[in-house]
Parts: sequence; C-alpha cells; structure tokens
Amino acid sequence: MKGFASDNYAAAHPEVLAAIAEANTGHAVAYGADPWTARAQDLLREHFGEQARSFLVFNGTAANVLCLRAMCRPWESVVCAAAAHVNVDEGGAPERIAGVKLHALQTPDGKLTPELVATRLDRAGDEHAVQPRVVTVTQSTEHGTRYSLEELGALASFAHEHDLLLHVDGSRLANAAAALDVPLRAVATDAGADAVSFGGTKNGLLCGEAVILLRPGLADGFAYLRKQTLQLASKGRFLAAQFIALLEGDLWLRSAAHSNAMATQLASAVADVPGVRIVQPVQANAVFAVIAPEATEVLQRDWRFYVWDPTAGEVRWMCSWDTTPEEVDDFAAAIADVCAAAPAPSAR
Repeated sequence: MKGFASDNYAAAHPEVLAAIAEANTGHAVAYGADPWTARAQDLLREHFGEQARSFLVFNGTAANVLCLRAMCRPWESVVCAAAAHVNVDEGGAPERIAGVKLHALQTPDGKLTPELVATRLDRAGDEHAVQPRVVTVTQSTEHGTRYSLEELGALASFAHEHDLLLHVDGSRLANAAAALDVPLRAVATDAGADAVSFGGTKNGLLCGEAVILLRPGLADGFAYLRKQTLQLASKGRFLAAQFIALLEGDLWLRSAAHSNAMATQLASAVADVPGVRIVQPVQANAVFAVIAPEATEVLQRDWRFYVWDPTAGEVRWMCSWDTTPEEVDDFAAAIADVCAAAPAPSAR
C-alpha cells in the first residue's frame, strides 16, 4: 500500500545503509568506545555547539524519557502541550520510567507560549504540590506546525527566568531547521534549549536518536541513566555510523527539505479541492485536513494515512524523505476524485 501515514514508514536512506555496511568490518570496541561514536559526537558538537554532550539511543521515546530523567528530581514535573508525543504516544513511559508528572495544556496548534506555561506556576514553593521543572516543546510539532526562532527564544527566556529548563523534542528537528533555512543549532542551542532529543529515524536512519545535553551539569551521571534505561547499544558503531552519514555532509538537510517540499506540493494540490479543508499551516512535512469520513474510508483502501480526530473528520498526511512528486500527484488526484463523490465535511 502506498503511504502518507508516517515518516517512520519510510525506508532507510541508501547513504545510511552504505555507512552501516562500511562500519561492518572487523571488530570494534563495544558500548560506544569506538572511532565511529567518537566521530559522531564530534559532528554533533559541530552542529550543536562545543558544550554539547551527546549520547546515542535506539528510539525517540527513550531519548525523551532520558532527557526528562536527567532534568527532573522525583518531586518535579514537566509542562507540555496536550498533543505532545510525551503525553499521547509514549505509553506512559515518562510517568512510569522517568517518574514525572505531566501538565498537559490544550493548544490549537500544538505550540506552547509563556502565557500558557505561566498557568502551571501558581504553586511554586508549595510543598503540597508537584513543582514544575521542565518545559518540553516539540519542533516541529505534532500538528505539523513549527516554532519560530523568536517563539523558542521567548519560551527559553521565560523558563530560565522562572528556574525552569527547556527540553526540545526534536524528532523532526531537521524539518523545522530546513523550513526555517537555519542550521540545527539555531533551533536548539542558540534558541536557549537545555536538552534536545535529536531525531534520526524519521529522517532516513534505520534506527537511532541522539540525546544532546546543552546545560552544564546535565550530563553528569547520564551514562548510568542510559544503561539503566536499557539504551546502551553494545555495537554502538552501527548507531554512530548512521549519524555520521546524516551529519558529515548535508543529508539531514536534503532529506528534511525534500519531505517538507512534498508536503507543500500536496497541500497546494488539494487546497482548492471541494470537500477538503486544510486546518493547520503547512510548515514542515505534514498536511492536516478535514474531509468527509466516507472519503477517508474509500481512500484508505489504497492509501495509508492516519485519522487524527475522528469526531471532526481530521486526517494527517505525512511526507517522507522518499516520497516522490509522482506519488503526491497520484494521491492528490485520488483525494479529488473521492471527495467529489462524498458529502462535504461540516465546518468546525
């Protein structure tokens, strides 16, 4: 089945697979004490700053949970958007594994603001209440929107003024940087983030994410947390080789910019189709639209995508590094054909 369901569905990039194959020669010291890991860490410092301490893990949930474990004490909590991956799609791992309470705030576009975060700070210093410590944002967000550099900077400044830390869930950080036409450090380090979960899997890696700790002291003892959280790879060179392929040249940018461009092409192709209503700005590699449930049912016979909000008829169409312009055109044509025969969705 052709798919616009998730960038996780995409194949691994050939350059990434070639890097893994190249690393698959002879023996290498285990658990990250190998030349590939050292090179990957050098590259992550080049992209995120000399203060960046990086640790490779298998997946995004682990990266987020480990960041929160490093940033919070047992009586502290995390402020997030209600749609945040940590709140909706991580099976309770932040609560169960990191042991932190989440304060989930409703937002129309997946983005937090200083004003929203301020609503959770009224009991600071009250020993009867859990104490907020971390503000976590997703860049780009679960709604396909992205924070501007000014919005991120304002959140970081607000957080630090109130003795909070800023974590960036960057499973699609490359998409945000590509869309803003800035380097990776601009949407993380320079914006004031204290910790970043830097995604690779959604941008062409076979598996692998990087925890990047930017605030002095956060990395102290982190190696023990990673081991305790089951994320220390014995054959670490194969995780590291992928990040070398991603970061040594411009593969991260090429792949992210392409998936963004495919989403823009798709949105443009269906914007004027009767029965299709795009409901979020297309600012990365996702298109959110409302179509009739009957149209969704027919389309999903041949095309894979997710229903985001069944009550509203809202769907998500996600593009990937390997989405082709021809696939976008074919999908857009199918949407137009099916929606023409379905009742129009009600406005909301």
